Amino acid sequence: MKTSVQPNGVNSKESVTVVGTVRRKSLWKTTIGLDLMILPALILTIIFSYIPMAGLAIAFKNYKPGLGFSKSKWVGLEHFQYLFSIPENVQIIWNTLIIAGLKMVAGLIVPFIFALLLNEVRKMRFKKAVQTIVYMPHFLSWVILGGILSDLLARDGGLVNQVLVSLFGIKPIFFLGDGNWFRFVVVISDVWKEFGFNTIVFLASLAGINPALYEAAEVDGAGRWQQTRSITIPSLLPITIVVGTLALGNVLNAGFDQIFNLYNALVYDKGDIIDTFVYRLGIIDGKFSFSTAVGLFKSVVSFVLIVSAYRISYKLANYRIF
Repeated sequence: MKTSVQPNGVNSKESVTVVGTVRRKSLWKTTIGLDLMILPALILTIIFSYIPMAGLAIAFKNYKPGLGFSKSKWVGLEHFQYLFSIPENVQIIWNTLIIAGLKMVAGLIVPFIFALLLNEVRKMRFKKAVQTIVYMPHFLSWVILGGILSDLLARDGGLVNQVLVSLFGIKPIFFLGDGNWFRFVVVISDVWKEFGFNTIVFLASLAGINPALYEAAEVDGAGRWQQTRSITIPSLLPITIVVGTLALGNVLNAGFDQIFNLYNALVYDKGDIIDTFVYRLGIIDGKFSFSTAVGLFKSVVSFVLIVSAYRISYKLANYRIF
């Protein structure tokens, strides 16, 4: 292979190398400000997310606070074997999957439909007002909402039960004391809190649809419903697939904050999830090693699901972050 020589006596390989070096230096000067902005977040992430991961080793030890980390006895996979032998384990995993699955499905369907309806509103002031109102609950913590829901859904004196008794003659329902009703409350309240935030994703996707498609459809005599069915919904399918597949990574996160602020001992059989189970074992009962083993098991499964979800979203919707 011959190397071409330029008029100034520099061959092509050397010139490419010089150009590449200049470009890298220029890129570094351009992005150094952005890199410095990311640095504090990176440091905090390392301190609070990566360094504490060393504590996962107690999942393989019989950790005793009095003995300390180094002197506690290694027990290998004993805690993981015990995890799969206790009868509560299966029920807790099922509770987590059922609650998280219902949240995922409802949290995908409701904002999808609401975005389609809101997109048809032509008065911009009204549209923005509605979008702001439904978006606001996202900023309320579950500590506040838990107290509000406990008062509204109380069996004795709660506003919801008062309406059911006075208007429909229905006996008071123990919403937060019956397992089946508790799951219903958890799913509905989570959808109410978050669907306004999730709607933004679909509205952004709707804004990216080419208006020429609707103009061509009108010329062909298509009505609003036909345009929605033939243009809008198919255009939303890629982002819907992305949101749905990425949600698979959180299928074991049924919402600790929400359930912790709403549940009680009466609904442990239907409302206890992995996170609340770990909290009771580790913080209340002091079984640090076993609770760490449960949390590590959940994290490993979640990691596998997240990786799988990214691959699925890339295959189905050609979506990828890195």
